[in-house]
Amino acid sequence: MFDPNKVISKRCADIKPSGIRKFFDLLETMPDVVSLTVGQPDFVTPWNIREAAIESIEKGKTYYTSNSGTQKLREALSDYLTSFDLHYEPKGEIIVTCGGSEAVDVAIRALVDDGDEVIVHSPNFVCYEPLVSLCGGKCVTIETVAEENFKVTPEKLRAAITPKTKLLVLSYPNNPTGAIMERADLEALADVLRDTDICVLSDEIYAELTYGGKHVSIASLPGMRERTVVVSGFSKAFAMTGWRLGYACAPSEIAGQILKIHQYAIMCASTASQFAGIEALTNGLAAKDEMVREYDRRRKIVVNELNNIGLKCYVPKGAFYVFPDITVSGLSSDAFAEKLLFEHKACVVPGTAFGSCGEGFVRISYAYSVEHIKEGISRIGAMMRSL
Repeated sequence: MFDPNKVISKRCADIKPSGIRKFFDLLETMPDVVSLTVGQPDFVTPWNIREAAIESIEKGKTYYTSNSGTQKLREALSDYLTSFDLHYEPKGEIIVTCGGSEAVDVAIRALVDDGDEVIVHSPNFVCYEPLVSLCGGKCVTIETVAEENFKVTPEKLRAAITPKTKLLVLSYPNNPTGAIMERADLEALADVLRDTDICVLSDEIYAELTYGGKHVSIASLPGMRERTVVVSGFSKAFAMTGWRLGYACAPSEIAGQILKIHQYAIMCASTASQFAGIEALTNGLAAKDEMVREYDRRRKIVVNELNNIGLKCYVPKGAFYVFPDITVSGLSSDAFAEKLLFEHKACVVPGTAFGSCGEGFVRISYAYSVEHIKEGISRIGAMMRSL
């Protein structure tokens, strides 16, 4: 009798399922739950962007594009990135990918070998450690704390570096905390890195979602561009999650290796999505700004509502999440989320889904209407009163 377990890759089998998916799967079986879990804009992709994709299909533009993406989209990305003081050539330094997730994956695979150490900060999005493990690498975790605004400090970075360190993963604005790194914070990290051979993978998918100041990329700092891969995408800023359109930017030597993996694994991103991306970058910035203003309004409301029910909350400066401290409840993060779901029909993500140092916190998304957010927090408040 054939036993599939005997042929499954050990590296794959050893990877734990996403802690986020556990609660998403439960939601499918429970009616009338107010979910505050999804990291997805509640806005529909603006019509002009959708129309550009429809027109491309109607005109029969349904062919493969260049592996790197269409020249016009790469040119639009090159122009767009200058607003963040980033300068990449359309040919040889920009690769269009199937979402930001693929950009992260191919960048890690292009850089990490067996035995390499990769520094990641926590709490953080769930994908980095599994992808590093699949390459035979090892993650070294820097734990960030609310008292330091969930930032990576130069002292913690220096302490995490060993002779085996190959890569530092930075993900700011951050999911789940909403933290950002300002220019001075990044300069301090750059000072640690400049005399090393350590690369940086800067995941900037939430770059457009900052409140009170413009996002700064570590790749824009002196001496950092040549060692940095910047990855991002259209999902969050342009409400284009289902379009699966992202990109990776790097010096040509690194970009060429990323492109090889992308060629063999994917071929190219969806052609219709690429036409939509061109429209987003050329005529979609005003709509993007309007969505960001609405997120900012919701951000202020959700922090105020959480404080009113007695949950201390770090004020997020980016993305569309808050990460309130729930230790006053006397419950663990998982127990808090499960009690809230089963007894009060509201759903949040336990902080431990984003790393062990997320214990004592939960993630709440404010990519929902104000009415939906208030109802969800009202149910959290009812649970707090019942404890």
